[in-house]
Amino acid sequence: MSTTGELIRKMILAHSEGDDDAFRMAVGEFVAEERRKNHHILAKDLERILANGKPSASTSEKFLSLLGAQNSELPKDKERGAVLVDIIEPRRSLDDLVFACNVRESLDRIVRENRQADILRSYGLRPAEKVLFCGPPGCGKTVAAEAVARALCLPLVLVRFDAVVSSYLGETAANLRKVFDFARTRPMVVLFDEFDAIGKRRTSEEEHGELKRVVNSFLQMLDNFRSETIAIAATNHQGLLDPALWRRFDEIVFFDKPDAAAIHQVLLRNLRQIGVPPSVQLEEKAKSLIGMSHADVERIAKDAVKQTIMEDQREIQSGVLDKAIAQQKSRIEITERAGGDLEPPETESSAGKKLSTQ
Repeated sequence: MSTTGELIRKMILAHSEGDDDAFRMAVGEFVAEERRKNHHILAKDLERILANGKPSASTSEKFLSLLGAQNSELPKDKERGAVLVDIIEPRRSLDDLVFACNVRESLDRIVRENRQADILRSYGLRPAEKVLFCGPPGCGKTVAAEAVARALCLPLVLVRFDAVVSSYLGETAANLRKVFDFARTRPMVVLFDEFDAIGKRRTSEEEHGELKRVVNSFLQMLDNFRSETIAIAATNHQGLLDPALWRRFDEIVFFDKPDAAAIHQVLLRNLRQIGVPPSVQLEEKAKSLIGMSHADVERIAKDAVKQTIMEDQREIQSGVLDKAIAQQKSRIEITERAGGDLEPPETESSAGKKLSTQ
């Protein structure tokens, strides 16, 4: 029997007997064998999958283990001791989500390039490692970052701007440097969500010197960033970003509001756990929702599902769905009357407040 066949036999036998240690040892041998054959991409993927599946006491410990890090190694704010990142288990996959064709193609390309990074580097090329996600709120930017991380079997590391932004002069840039230094230590997907909190254009008359220093520092860090880590910045307010930031990214993906076909798919995916009778014309209802975000449509579907369950019904009736649609339209109308967009998240709001007072 060949070496490969014997190793596969050992893995299956260990798995069937529930011997986790023997299974992991056999996988380790298989990975080493694949490396000897110069199958580095497969070997790296197997190592990531194996680490991702390692049992641990908690999600936090699981992904610290995957990163090869201890709690003491996580970047922290000097003055407050606050941890600057959260390590998140990516649960949603690309196939779970509904994207426009061009968005899905861009995400698939990012994943494919990073899976074949070794081949690209052998030709003096690099995969897309610095990516900007932009577009209206609720259109899938954050979950797309999660799905990319899952596709690459990497942990998602969320940068906490509420901890990164400091009222002390120069400390915000120092915290960003700690995040980038941490990102260089091991492969991960780092998400700078609500990125405009620190990436606003430096010509804004409303902003003061500290923000401009932070943007300058971030530009330098991004220019010098070389790692197997993927850095993703996401913003709902791309018009606020400093123009110099745009050319620093390898890939820019715009997430727009869904069209009628995409809305129909979002409804189908979120209503399938209960079911919809043929009398409910979902395609027509989808057309009436044009202009809403993915998150708006998901909320409508979940409201309809909850109402159906509470009424002890087996299928979602047209009236229930219409009521859920009316409720969401009412929420949107209230928001618009209150002043337009939703109030920015606490991290972004606190960031802008602290930086503008410098």
